[in-house]
Amino acid sequence: MKIIKWGVIGCDEPAARLCQEVLSRVPGSEVVAVMCRSLSRAQEYAGRLLLSRYYDDAQELIDDTEVNAVYVPTPSSTHATFAVMSMLAGKPVCVTTPLAASYDDCVRINRVSEQTGVPCFVTYYKRHLPYFQRVKELLAQHLGQILNIQLRLGVDMKADGGGLYDFLPHQLDILQVLFGVITHVHGFSERCAGLDAVSACFKFEGGALGSGSWTFSGDHLPADDCVEVTGTAGKLVFSVFGNMPIQLTTPRGVEEVAVPLPSHEMMPMMRAVVEDLQGFNICNSRSVSATPVNWVIDRILN
Repeated sequence: MKIIKWGVIGCDEPAARLCQEVLSRVPGSEVVAVMCRSLSRAQEYAGRLLLSRYYDDAQELIDDTEVNAVYVPTPSSTHATFAVMSMLAGKPVCVTTPLAASYDDCVRINRVSEQTGVPCFVTYYKRHLPYFQRVKELLAQHLGQILNIQLRLGVDMKADGGGLYDFLPHQLDILQVLFGVITHVHGFSERCAGLDAVSACFKFEGGALGSGSWTFSGDHLPADDCVEVTGTAGKLVFSVFGNMPIQLTTPRGVEEVAVPLPSHEMMPMMRAVVEDLQGFNICNSRSVSATPVNWVIDRILN
């Protein structure tokens, strides 16, 4: 069995946990080298992971003969650069979400991937979770024709530490996996009284209409995470980040469906990536399928 030996570009705490809890535990996968712009920090990071190979130059890590795949948990503004560097070196790459900082950068990544024949994966891990596979089944079995999708997210920035680019891509990706590509979108954003508010309306390729509202605040608004889907035969309500029980409403009444999470949410997806690189499976979380999310984000945020 081919062993996937990851070189990791970027040394932050979430990446360290992923290396320890996922990349080093997927069968046939291990982390062999890390890179950070600060050599001392890269050395400290490598020590935590019990590694002897560390760099302060991304190209040196990519050129390391022990590295045969690259993981990039850096801000999206650097994804295109590191992805292209990796693919030109003949090494598959996996970047965190979103694929890039703009739709144009996504197109560039896809072009290089096609030219080199080297894949670029994107960590839209929610596609691979049993929770959303169950959502997809319930939609197909009970809702009939989908008429409308409403999405809401309210986040306490102080408590969560994230922002629009941490949440919006995952929500848009799941919506497009479930309902098809968004073909039309209009967005509005505003900052008022310390709140970042974003709203959008969109149309899916299958004809369903949708709307979304996102509020990123301090600690004075309640958290909210809800997707409500209305069909000709029923209604389905679920969350994207909270793992709330899925609520199905039909003429027979209301039913709640609980779906347990895996030990680590990223494990199913990274297992699929490794199996794809080993030739055992096909992982669909690739750059081409991730690109429509950036197309939508660009238009929502103008």
